[in-house]
Amino acid sequence: MPWSIWLVMVLHIMVTIFLVLIVLIQGGENVDITAAFGGVSQAAFGPRGTVSTLAKMTWALGAIFMCTSVTLSVWASHRGSGSVLQNTPAHHAAPAPRPAAPATPAKK
Repeated sequence: MPWSIWLVMVLHIMVTIFLVLIVLIQGGENVDITAAFGGVSQAAFGPRGTVSTLAKMTWALGAIFMCTSVTLSVWASHRGSGSVLQNTPAHHAAPAPRPAAPATPAKK
């Protein structure tokens, strides 16, 4: 395997781990006390606040994840999918069956 594939695979795995961790660190949309008891929060209908650094990192890591996923899938599709049977020796055709001997008439 070329070194570029290994580099993209390592980057893909690292981005996946960081993406999972950052998503787990973030809170939900309505984390305030009114949302817990079914109340309506003004933040749900008001203007959204500034985008947090974690949200920006999530978007960036998500974009990198998609790029590495597409790159790895394209490389995998261009790679020849060899068969296990390609390296086996060629089998010769079975010999044709011999015709049955003609029936001899029974002697009386």
